[in-house]
Amino acid sequence: MIAVGEKIPDVPLTTVDAAGNTESVRSGELFASGRSVLFGVPAAFSPTCSDSHLPGFVARAGEITAKGVDRIVCVSVNDPFVMGAWAKDQQVHGVTMLADGSALFAKAMGLDMDGTDFGLGVRSQRYAAVIEDGTLTWIDVEDAPPDHEKSTAEVVLSKL
Repeated sequence: MIAVGEKIPDVPLTTVDAAGNTESVRSGELFASGRSVLFGVPAAFSPTCSDSHLPGFVARAGEITAKGVDRIVCVSVNDPFVMGAWAKDQQVHGVTMLADGSALFAKAMGLDMDGTDFGLGVRSQRYAAVIEDGTLTWIDVEDAPPDHEKSTAEVVLSKL
């Protein structure tokens, strides 16, 4: 797993907005400058992700950015069309939705998990992190899905 002090891996990903507009990006470029909050979720539209995790960051986006954060990013191992539909469904604002369709980012971060027993295949673990100028400065990973205690917007706010 990536450790504090290490650079964020540089892999291809897709950003998507609530209207479904997509843009290819590289993680190294996206996180290269400024201060970012990143949180990873196992699956768009899943109960914990949709009921608590994403909504917490959307609701607290203003408080997070007021602490000097340039971008808040949600990443999931889903295709960009699912991430766009999820953003629209959740009325996302203030959070960049990032599709990691082939789990390249999750694997490069060492945060992939096998969700085969749940019918999900390879997914991202649930986590939250702070990145400054491309370097990881804080991270916490949930013990197992559907846990949601270490990676909440409230915990992130306490670390900023």
